[in-house]
Amino acid sequence: MTRRLSSSTRSHTEDSIFLRPDEDPVWLDEPTRAEKLGDGGLKKDAFPEFTDGPTGGQSPQGEDAFMHKVYALVIDIHCWAALFVVSQLTGYWLFFVMEGNGPLSSVYKALQVIDFYLGFILPCHPIFGTDSTVLMSEVVESTEHNWVVHGTSGIGVAICVVMVVHMICKWRSGTDLWSSGTISRDVGDRRQSVSRQPSFTLSEWTDAQEDLLDLDPVPQTPVFDMGADARTEGDAATLTVTPVGLQERRGSNVSLTLDMCTPGCTEPYGYGAQLSPRDQSAQEYLRQGTHVLTPAMLHTRALDDQSLQAEFYETPMNFVDPKEYNYPGLVRKNRYKTILPNTHSRVILKSQDEDDFLTTYINANYLKGYGGEECAYIATQGPTVNTVGDFWRMVWQERSPIIVMITNLEEKNEKCAEYWPEDTVTHEEIEITVVSVTQEDDYSLRVFTLKCGGEERSLRQYWYTSWPDQKTPDKAPPLLELVQEVERAREEAPPSSGPIIVHCSAGIGRTGCFIATSILCKQLRTEGVVDLLRTTCQLRLDRGGMIQTCEQYQFVHHVLSLYEKQLSHTAEE
Repeated sequence: MTRRLSSSTRSHTEDSIFLRPDEDPVWLDEPTRAEKLGDGGLKKDAFPEFTDGPTGGQSPQGEDAFMHKVYALVIDIHCWAALFVVSQLTGYWLFFVMEGNGPLSSVYKALQVIDFYLGFILPCHPIFGTDSTVLMSEVVESTEHNWVVHGTSGIGVAICVVMVVHMICKWRSGTDLWSSGTISRDVGDRRQSVSRQPSFTLSEWTDAQEDLLDLDPVPQTPVFDMGADARTEGDAATLTVTPVGLQERRGSNVSLTLDMCTPGCTEPYGYGAQLSPRDQSAQEYLRQGTHVLTPAMLHTRALDDQSLQAEFYETPMNFVDPKEYNYPGLVRKNRYKTILPNTHSRVILKSQDEDDFLTTYINANYLKGYGGEECAYIATQGPTVNTVGDFWRMVWQERSPIIVMITNLEEKNEKCAEYWPEDTVTHEEIEITVVSVTQEDDYSLRVFTLKCGGEERSLRQYWYTSWPDQKTPDKAPPLLELVQEVERAREEAPPSSGPIIVHCSAGIGRTGCFIATSILCKQLRTEGVVDLLRTTCQLRLDRGGMIQTCEQYQFVHHVLSLYEKQLSHTAEE
């Protein structure tokens, strides 16, 4: 006879079926509990583990339950007794203090009172001397503070009454632990894997999935979350299209859900010197992917959520395999253990000991700008307490004139360390001084003076705080204003200045959105068209995961659509 496994005890792969390691097989053709009970009630041979023992007494399970209950009651009695003693000691100590005794003397006398009462219960000699009887007579004769004694005694009686009631209720509630009702309950537990779920065959499950896929999707208003660097697996607000794979962050209580296995998406590449065919295909896609949009196409595309979702999930993320960075002590240099810099474009810090990898490492990548401009931006993670010095070394080494910070210091968990001073501080022989702080509607501007080795430079930090955690921007104009302000500041910087440093928390989500918007605004002004797909592919070639979520991808389209309308309106005027 062929026996079939229940669907609740199997997991499907493409070619085989495996039992779960934590579950025994449940056979569908095995008699159910109801069949074993039949019309005549419970049969002893149906469940031999519950039959009577050799003497017809309680089963081993009943004896174990009885001893467990007795043990629990004994423990409870000890706890109540301890509470009783503590209450009496406290009450009598308070009495003797009010009688004019010192704190330590009152403790000793309170112990003598307890010793007096123990003399009636236990056949032992007094522990604290024979004067406990004399002391009790003083307590009885006291009239000024005898209300404390009466209150203490009342509390003790109340504790005893509650203890007795508690014990009786607890004992009575467990009298049927070894009775027939328990057998039925345990038997039901044994068979819960069968009763919990219907027994689908593999073909039935496949058909059910196909039926679900045939359903027309319900159009939804897109939610643009530019602030969510950390995603939870069950966050309904962010799962417009559910990713299949997971890649978890290190550090925050919430997990980062990243699409690693969706159609067209590669697994983190870099597992060795040679790329797999799938990885090679992903690299080719990132080098060749393009979709040029005219203004009219841009406006239409910005409203086509399904097409944007399909395009986003077809674009490989290009994450780095953590095995490429198998260096002792490197974990303290990364905010999240799976968000790592792509090796070919990572920023390498100068160090006197260049053989020491840790002294040259920072989680940051150079990114190309508009028209293929080399090293136009640096995308990096939010500094941690362990990497603040490395961050300032990078700022000085790269001669960066501008820092764009797009995260709060805390969003449920720490997202970025406060790496700047209130006044002046020195990191890695670099003196950082705050010159001025200006508060705008959606961002704050800090101007720093950096000094090192007799050289002095100016640095601006734009701290944008309008993208709170797990929420979407209320409007797009503030982002456009920030992009334009940063461009003006870059034009005013000395010609020898280096890349603009942009960071959020992980350095891929909001950071990618800002850099893509900045590049594409230039393209729109210069060429009159935009190619967000090409820009996204180039950013991900340089740093994996840039523009982290589909909602962010949609939002950038909306921002560019708004910017094009502003340009058209200005041209008409």
